[in-house]
Amino acid sequence: MSIEKVREYFKSLGLADRIQEFNDSSATVELAAEALGCEPGRIAKTLAFRIGNGCMLLVVAGDAKVDNPKYKARFGLKAKMIAPDETETFVGHAVGGICPFAIPSGIPVFLDESLKRFDIVFPAAGSSNSGIGLTLAELERCSGAADWVDVCKCCLP
Repeated sequence: MSIEKVREYFKSLGLADRIQEFNDSSATVELAAEALGCEPGRIAKTLAFRIGNGCMLLVVAGDAKVDNPKYKARFGLKAKMIAPDETETFVGHAVGGICPFAIPSGIPVFLDESLKRFDIVFPAAGSSNSGIGLTLAELERCSGAADWVDVCKCCLP
């Protein structure tokens, strides 16, 4: 199970005790914000985009939307998300639990500037009813992020 891989990964970093599991789904930004008792922007949603025959992950604030012209300018191609039924094959996590942790090697992870408004953000932890609170420095380190990018439309303050 995907959450177990993520739990083992965070256990190796001494952070497994910070994973939260909920009785109800946290598969959408709204549900996750409700479960965690935080504003939607603090939910660090992980989006999977096709790059050639593989994919890349982009972690953005929960209230952010990808700006297609910015994406194309940064990555040199049109933003095309992985089909929901393919995410587990490509990333190892199903929709609702996609996160940048315990993923196959070779998948680049990018963090969007929209996250920088917050001191703590909450990405999923490998299942549709989990999350983990991380500082931006912890998110950067734990995700192995390749870079910070600015590819989203403005967010609500």
